[in-house]
Amino acid sequence: MEVVIYTNVGCSACARAKGFLKEHGVGFIEKNIADDATTRDELIGLGFRAVPVIKVGNDTMLGFSAARLRRMLGL
Repeated sequence: MEVVIYTNVGCSACARAKGFLKEHGVGFIEKNIADDATTRDELIGLGFRAVPVIKVGNDTMLGFSAARLRRMLGL
């Protein structure tokens, strides 16, 4: 299952989410909206204007909740 996290520079919740994924050995694709206008447009197209946004398969979460991310990942 593909895991994608939309992030931005200086986002502490983004850093916590990435740390959680790394700690649990979950591979992910990071898309930083500060690096690429296309990525920012992609995030807006998903209906979000804030980060982090974490996609696990077809499930999407705004923000970071370790408990919810565990459920999404089946941990």
